Amino acid sequence: MSTALITGGTVGIGHAFAQELAKQGWDLVLASRDEAGLLAVARDFRRTYGITVEVIRTDLSVRSEVLALADRLEDQTRPIDLLVNNAGFAVHDSVVTGDIDQHQRAMDVMCMAVLILSGAAARAMKVRGFGAILNVTSSSSVITTGHYSAIKAWATVYTEGLANELRGTGVRAMAVLPGWVKTEFHSRGGVKAHNLPGIVWIDAGRLAREALDDLAAGKVLSVPTKRWAFAVWVGHVLPRTATRWLSRTLTKSRET
Repeated sequence: MSTALITGGTVGIGHAFAQELAKQGWDLVLASRDEAGLLAVARDFRRTYGITVEVIRTDLSVRSEVLALADRLEDQTRPIDLLVNNAGFAVHDSVVTGDIDQHQRAMDVMCMAVLILSGAAARAMKVRGFGAILNVTSSSSVITTGHYSAIKAWATVYTEGLANELRGTGVRAMAVLPGWVKTEFHSRGGVKAHNLPGIVWIDAGRLAREALDDLAAGKVLSVPTKRWAFAVWVGHVLPRTATRWLSRTLTKSRET
């Protein structure tokens, strides 16, 4: 029986990945700050899918807790076959604010935790000669909407570098660059999205299925749905002046 460890697996995209893997018969290790949510999801999945679900309450902004989760990843007596680094949150503060606490926490959760956990998983998986690491980044990584774009660009490029280093070891690494997904992510982060047309939205379950298919196909970058794959391609080929204009326009639209 294969086992996946998912950070932020109780809601949103993380929950969609957990549900899709549970349907396929994977056992799960779920890590989140939300202990009540962890216990509720674990009960539901055990009852519905008949799988084993381990829960680990973890605050990824606390280094000691991240290192404890890394130890779980390197425990060869209870191997993890797939790591999904999904946990994250919207960063809506100005990049010139004097209060950097949120920015620091964002880097801890979406950069340092990804670095530490991916490294731990890669070391353990290389010994066994198989496994996969899936890092959820964002289509925002190709534009310039403040610190969130910068963080997700780091995570995307880091994953590409990890894939290079793991080539030939039997271990794969892939970054998923979602577009706008129907979850509570935006409302929880204070990001206004009511002006966006319905065509931009993706169902979280579809995203998880397409991403897992791309992982099985050996892709390093996954952009679920053709329309978002096209949007990300455009973001890559646009002149940077046009990208900055588009980013300013998008940011202003969210503020109205």
